Amino acid sequence: MNIEKIHHTAIICSNYEKSKHFYVNILGLSIISEIYREERESYKLDLAVGEHGQIELFSFPHPPKRPSYPEAAGLRHLAFQVTDIEATVCELKEHGVSVEPIRIDSLTGKQFTFFQDPDGLPLELYEA
Repeated sequence: MNIEKIHHTAIICSNYEKSKHFYVNILGLSIISEIYREERESYKLDLAVGEHGQIELFSFPHPPKRPSYPEAAGLRHLAFQVTDIEATVCELKEHGVSVEPIRIDSLTGKQFTFFQDPDGLPLELYEA
């Protein structure tokens, strides 16, 4: 087996326009492609995360709510690496995004914090 990297993370949103605005206009991710799949009544928006990562943002009619919190079994959160966490937090707050206080990772000494997307999905900023 030769797994090289994570290619993408897929997210199903409850309000496509609201989530598209959040990921593109607030987080500043670039659109790779956007299609509407009429047979599925679903948008698929591919977003670039840096030079190598991607987020696939999907919309489906009436998706069920997320049944778990970050401490439940399964995917805990999605982390974005940033070079200046304080500046990034300020930008998020300017857009009305609630951000937890910045903490220090006791193992690495690096700064990190958490915030949520429009559907309450846990997102992390981690300063490299």
